[in-house]
Amino acid sequence: MTTFKKLIIFLFLSIYLSSSWANNTHDEYFVECLSHKIRNSNTISQVIHTPKNSSYSTIYNSFSDRNLRITSNFKPSIIFTPNDESQIQAAIHCSKKHGLQIRIRGGGHDYEGLSYISEIPFVVIDLRNLRSISIDTQKKTAWIQAGATLGEVYYRIAEKSKKLTFTAGVCPTVGVGGHFSGGGYGMMSRKFGTAADNIIDAKLIDANGRIQDRKSMGEDLFWAIRGGGGTSFGLIISWKVKLLDIPEKVTVFNVPRTLEQNVTQLVYKWQHIADKVSDNLILRIFIRNSEFPFGGGQRTIHASFTALYVGGVDELLHEMQKSFPELGLVKDDCIEMSWIESTLFFANFPRNTSLDVLLNWNTTTNQTGFFKGKSDYVQQPISINGLEGIWKLFNQLVGENSGAEVQFSPYGGKLSDISESETPFPHRAGNIFMIEYAVYWGNIENSQSNLAWNRKLYGYMAKYVSKSPRAAYFNYRDLDLGVNNINGNTSYAQARIWGVKYFKNNFDRLVKIKTKFDPTNFFRNEQSIPPLLS
Repeated sequence: MTTFKKLIIFLFLSIYLSSSWANNTHDEYFVECLSHKIRNSNTISQVIHTPKNSSYSTIYNSFSDRNLRITSNFKPSIIFTPNDESQIQAAIHCSKKHGLQIRIRGGGHDYEGLSYISEIPFVVIDLRNLRSISIDTQKKTAWIQAGATLGEVYYRIAEKSKKLTFTAGVCPTVGVGGHFSGGGYGMMSRKFGTAADNIIDAKLIDANGRIQDRKSMGEDLFWAIRGGGGTSFGLIISWKVKLLDIPEKVTVFNVPRTLEQNVTQLVYKWQHIADKVSDNLILRIFIRNSEFPFGGGQRTIHASFTALYVGGVDELLHEMQKSFPELGLVKDDCIEMSWIESTLFFANFPRNTSLDVLLNWNTTTNQTGFFKGKSDYVQQPISINGLEGIWKLFNQLVGENSGAEVQFSPYGGKLSDISESETPFPHRAGNIFMIEYAVYWGNIENSQSNLAWNRKLYGYMAKYVSKSPRAAYFNYRDLDLGVNNINGNTSYAQARIWGVKYFKNNFDRLVKIKTKFDPTNFFRNEQSIPPLLS
């Protein structure tokens, strides 16, 4: 081989290797930086997962499979599963030093996957190892690490006391970090408010790697993380919450009604009483288009009236007879049980299921498939014609293995007693109920038709829901409302398009707090609060 040819090959290999290194240099330097700070080689192999490790796919699939609709140009180059606070501080230091964006994952239930996707190279900090729960029954408080799930929280509280509870959502595998920081509506919210309303302290690692509690972070930042989306402001390590008194027995029911059983009139009447009944009662509606009778082949509108009453069955029957006799509730429809047993009931586990299932953070009740959700708030009852229009749209849903559900979740009670400005979560007095529009399907071929159906229903509902802004629930994240430009500086005007829908007048205050505590916009994603400087 001539010297000239050797030189050409050498130059080609040099360019190729330089290019390959350039694509991975941030990742390599990040791992080197993190390894240097952690030092213990056994620990490093347990907490740093790259595509070269067999553990990477297992961990990544444990959250990415929850919603197959979610895709992006990049998978995380590294998944980091820290064991303690100091390791998180190290990861923040190294990601800043080497220019890698981070995403923070708790339970992995974000409707748009923002805890594990990005359009630019990134690292996931997965909090699965930070799940300790410390309960003080005398002071009626608990410290809960952000990687714990709701199921674990409920289980550990009940393990210590049959007369204490906490108010949050129904899905036991949701992680508390994101759920609490986005509000946290659940089956006891009319009685006790949201999860965010019952947070009394928190530990957070800020953009400079400092650990802050309520006293050191100050009331502005503490206000922001209780409903304003915690990952806009820092990485929340743990929450201190106020535990709540609960009787030893509560009462539940799930009463189905169909179009042939006067469901339109029942839903119409429900809108006039759902936010006004006793604070002890929450009565939700889950509306589907399903076969009737079950498996009989003929499809019809099917509404499940699902309730929790904080008290006994006789009190519940009295309240229902006074407020909603049209439903025809009878004693045989109702079941008295402990509060902790009710968490299984509302998570759709069969009766007599062991409470231990609440400790399974990756339970098989999570169905793998395609999903899209949207939300609305209703301040005036939807007319009969309006409801019938929803039923007609249900009949337009097409595609094998496709389905949809519309949830009506009542407000009022404690939710209305709290000022819109007390926390960033602004959906208070004046709201009758919240709507979630959920569509799900099994085949990628049906994706466009199902997304179009979901958006058509959302468009149809515009005249029946809140306006100026048309509000939405932050925990039902919806990128259709608008996104930030995370490849460059996000403008205030760009973020305000979606921000006022989630936070209303509180958005401007959130921006000011972001500007003060994270002016370089280190903590960011497609719907994070931006600093005003950018």
